[in-house]
Amino acid sequence: MEKREDMNKDRAWIEINRNHLENNIKEIKKIISDKTKIMAVVKANAYGHGIIPISKELNKLGIEDFAVATLEEGITLRQNHIKGNILILGYTHFDDIPYVIKYDLIQTIVDYEYAKRLNELKLDRKIKVHIKINTGMNRIGESYKHIDKLLEIYKMKSLNILGTFTHLSVSDSNKAEDIEFTKNQIKSFDHCVQILKENNCNVGNLHVQASYGVLNYPELTYDYVRIGIMMYGNLSSQKDVTKLKPDIKPVLSLKARITSIKEINKDEAVGYGRGFIATNNIKIASVAVGYADGYPRNLSNHAKVIINGQIVPVIGRICMDQLMIDISTLMNVKVGDVVTLIGEDNEILAESIADQTGTISNEILSRLGNRLNIILE
Repeated sequence: MEKREDMNKDRAWIEINRNHLENNIKEIKKIISDKTKIMAVVKANAYGHGIIPISKELNKLGIEDFAVATLEEGITLRQNHIKGNILILGYTHFDDIPYVIKYDLIQTIVDYEYAKRLNELKLDRKIKVHIKINTGMNRIGESYKHIDKLLEIYKMKSLNILGTFTHLSVSDSNKAEDIEFTKNQIKSFDHCVQILKENNCNVGNLHVQASYGVLNYPELTYDYVRIGIMMYGNLSSQKDVTKLKPDIKPVLSLKARITSIKEINKDEAVGYGRGFIATNNIKIASVAVGYADGYPRNLSNHAKVIINGQIVPVIGRICMDQLMIDISTLMNVKVGDVVTLIGEDNEILAESIADQTGTISNEILSRLGNRLNIILE
């Protein structure tokens, strides 16, 4: 939800930098072939960035191909007048397939049995689909080894096949064995597609690469690239080493306000479980954001935030709706001042938070709560 005019009333919010989003799209286009289109992955509320504001901005930037995870996400896009192709990457129940048709969405075929059930539905129109081929990820998709089943899928009368794709499971890795595995996935996919074509199957638009597939295998030239985390200006981890290093910039900042300031004496405790004990007299501030907003609880006592351009530590256990910071080193801090938890000219990256908490930035960003207002800058 956009609430630009109400920003001064917010307890905590997300800021979206439109210029950075546009920059990232330009950087991606520098890498890919002129014949390759960007399929913007906006599932999980656009990785926490806001599916509607992000998709509207992408439409303005000329992006008209989107990927979501669920039927509900696809319907949300259509109800908010997002133009273009919308591919549902995950499963949709058979009873809900009429909504796929009603809202002009594209359904992924997750395996042969799913395709067979869809083909048996008695519907007024063909179902727009992309066929997922499993080349080693072993999540969804019909195996590339099952050529007979795949050939049967492509001949099913109720399916309007618009595309064929696979997913690379270790394209983010620079280990020799993972590079070999990825190349074998690509080879398996290409060979399978060739057999399908030789049997007069219309495979539609092809896509293999997600963000790391583009960064580490830029030589590939399929019809689409599915871009998620890179579009938002992040890598999954600061430790990741990629072949290409485009000038992408983080699109999202997470901010909240100071709600209370207190003097804490030596040996006094702060927060649940007395998780922090002051070793000397300090000044602390409470900040109106917590783990229910998606800020990880296991950052307690070791995260850093920024206030008035200065980095200060989080102390005590992070609560559901609040956290505490040590502002002893700062002057002139007052209630209502803005605290940056992610952002501030790359001072605090989602990647660094992810590394501290043993996960990836994709999870950190996509967990940011829906109760956070989204401000477009």
